[in-house]
Amino acid sequence: MSNDERLHTLATAAGVAIHWIDADGQPQKVPADVLRRILAGLELPADNDAQIEDSLARLRQAGDLPPLLTLEQRQPLDLSGYFPPGSAFELTLEDGRHHAGRLDELGRLPAIEPPGYHQLAIGERRLTLAVAPPRCIDMAELGASPPPRLWGLSVQLYALRRPGDGGIGDTQALETLTRQAARQGAAGIAISPLHAMFSADTYRFSPYSPSSRLFYNVLHSAPGSILGEREVRTAIEANGLTDEWQRLEQLELIDWPAAAAVKLRLLRALHAEFCQGGNPLEHDFASFRQSGGEALENHCRFEALHAYHVHHGGIYDWRQWDPALRCPGSAAVAGFAREYEDEIAFHAFAQWLIARGLERTQNAARSAGMPIGLIADLAVGADGGGSQAWSRQAELLPTLTVGAPPDALNRSGQSWGVSAFSPRGLRQHGFHAYIEMLRANLAHAGGIRIDHVMGLRRLWVIPPGGEQRDGAYLHYPQEDLMRLLALESWRHKAVILGEDLGTVPEGFRPALAERGVLGMRVLLFEQDHQGHFHPPRHWPDHTLATSTTHDLPTLNGWWQGRDIDWRERLQLCDAPGAQAAREVRQRERRALREALAADGGPAQAEPVDSAGIIDACVSFLGHTPAPLVLLPVEDALGLEEQANLPGTIDSHPNWRRRWPVGCDELLQTPDAARRLHLLAEAREASRRRG
Repeated sequence: MSNDERLHTLATAAGVAIHWIDADGQPQKVPADVLRRILAGLELPADNDAQIEDSLARLRQAGDLPPLLTLEQRQPLDLSGYFPPGSAFELTLEDGRHHAGRLDELGRLPAIEPPGYHQLAIGERRLTLAVAPPRCIDMAELGASPPPRLWGLSVQLYALRRPGDGGIGDTQALETLTRQAARQGAAGIAISPLHAMFSADTYRFSPYSPSSRLFYNVLHSAPGSILGEREVRTAIEANGLTDEWQRLEQLELIDWPAAAAVKLRLLRALHAEFCQGGNPLEHDFASFRQSGGEALENHCRFEALHAYHVHHGGIYDWRQWDPALRCPGSAAVAGFAREYEDEIAFHAFAQWLIARGLERTQNAARSAGMPIGLIADLAVGADGGGSQAWSRQAELLPTLTVGAPPDALNRSGQSWGVSAFSPRGLRQHGFHAYIEMLRANLAHAGGIRIDHVMGLRRLWVIPPGGEQRDGAYLHYPQEDLMRLLALESWRHKAVILGEDLGTVPEGFRPALAERGVLGMRVLLFEQDHQGHFHPPRHWPDHTLATSTTHDLPTLNGWWQGRDIDWRERLQLCDAPGAQAAREVRQRERRALREALAADGGPAQAEPVDSAGIIDACVSFLGHTPAPLVLLPVEDALGLEEQANLPGTIDSHPNWRRRWPVGCDELLQTPDAARRLHLLAEAREASRRRG
């Protein structure tokens, strides 16, 4: 066997695809040097024959009985690869019931009825069985009469305004908006990611490049809703923050570094006061910290360690720390924690405030009659230099970067600057990091939206120093991940949405539908090969429908060609390219007018402005058979500018735009009120048609 053949054998065994099909339908092959660099990132060296053989041996050893196996509810489990037929077993169900028996003549464990995490003992071996229901929770199981025709809003939480927020949207503004939306019939509120960022590096604020997907961005906390407004006002005044607090609230664009600095000063002052004792919430905080366990302690220790290294040497990446501090369980980290006990307690305090704020909001949503409530947004990965990568090193790949290969929109490919799970690490550690991530994001939500849900099957990974195109697809244990997702959905009674836009593997969307994961359909993309927009009745009934996303222009911006203007202005395309894009857009506008007219909207010959187009689009979406329609607040208000322009960092104000109206008036504006009424009417008409 040649060296390349051995390399390909190792890559295949590790789940790295050697061949792939690009966006133009052309077959591609990953170069050998790229394979070696990716395998190195998987801790499988492959620079020579000896290393390849050693790495293959490691993979064979990893094939032993793992600590957790997933299986389908009411289906037997084949254990013949690990135990001989007839082996005696003892099964302890999650509810404490015990069953004893033997594997059948084929080495199979009998089917298990109740879903859950059950314990199996065979001889001296112990493992967990994750028994999953066949599907995730669907809308009908939330109390909606089938066929469900629900609607909700998509909210960039940072964009919300309320008096006293200090320049960043917070959970109190979200609670206000949620109550108002519930009164108008909304079933849920999909929010932008609230993952933990880096408190010591406030220039990093993209919600899709977090430090950890296990905890929250404390800058979105509303301490007044937990500790009391009077206490917060007193702290603001006593610490000389009033003028800056008010200045930041008036800005059209968030000044993240300035707003973060003031918010953190306030939180520290509140923590100092809280530590004086006598607060009736002391027991609740202590309970929160205890229940947070090792994961919370590690995150708080990371925050303190990260701040220490930033302020003493300008080191922003834990992989450059002293080796003794790179392991969360080391004696050096424990010593640091003792020395900086107060600092670590502060970060736990800040996490407590936002967790309780989100809990309040979800409780308010359910109390107001929302069958779903909050829908959390789960980013595709976390920063390799962040808290989650530090605390879960055995299950993450901190040196490989997730992105996308070249496609029609990005001919150079994409690198998202985040790391992903290790398929081998997940299996070897019982999928612990994946399960705890799902639970963390479902703790105070009625659903989650999984960004780039194709990551359940494969991710495009790029080795250190590589260009976006210098990557390969890394495959994941899809069935295991899907089963665990269905199990956690069932345990939390939460719906699962999957962002399946872009290059989707063949057969993946049917797999999502089979598992009850709602894919996503975006109005602006729902065109056939001739450029005609699909009529509402032709939209699938197993996906959510929406007008746009945070990475796309708003309806008004699309109609006006604002996105094309931005790309030309920032030289992301040349003048001829921009002109060609405008010509295509003009054809698309005519096609959209035709589709809207066929759905009962304005006739093509009828003069109509962008506001009228948005109204018609809202009704159009409502008429689809989608079980859930999500309308972005930007389109409810008719705004032109989009939240994020992919391919830019500082040249476009990504993740900084605040909405022009306060949260208490947002849905009462004439445009928003009219469009929510149109959407509710269209949903009811769609429901009646069945």
